Amino acid sequence: MHVSARADYAIRAAAELAAAGAAMKGERISEAQAIPLKFLENVLLELKHAGIVSSRRGVSGGYMLARPAAEISLADVIRAVDGPMANVRGQRPETVEYPGPAASLREVWVAVRASLREVLEATSLADVVAGNLPPRVGELTADPEAWVSLGRIRGTPG
Repeated sequence: MHVSARADYAIRAAAELAAAGAAMKGERISEAQAIPLKFLENVLLELKHAGIVSSRRGVSGGYMLARPAAEISLADVIRAVDGPMANVRGQRPETVEYPGPAASLREVWVAVRASLREVLEATSLADVVAGNLPPRVGELTADPEAWVSLGRIRGTPG
């Protein structure tokens, strides 16, 4: 999976809001997470349109989560800024079809999407902020191979 800068920044900004528990100015989020302010403002606008954050004007205003952090999954945030988490040439994995020996690839792409969902839908912003990640995340990261680039394992780049 390729995690875009937009998705990374969106999750980090949302985590900052979850930790704050109150309205935060964009400048403060930008400084706290080292996110370029102009980029952050666009990301926050997308999160606002998706109903993940809300904003309030004024001296005590700023951005805040629109619902409790425990109810916002990482998948929700990624979808808000990047669209579907897994697609093949812009199509949903279950809709692609391949001829001949490549026919079973559809099942592989569907399985990839299911794996992403298993982790990203089960992990909330509250989990991230508390450092209390779901057991499956711990199981996956307990494997030393998870921390090594596939290219380093196989002796190829990547």
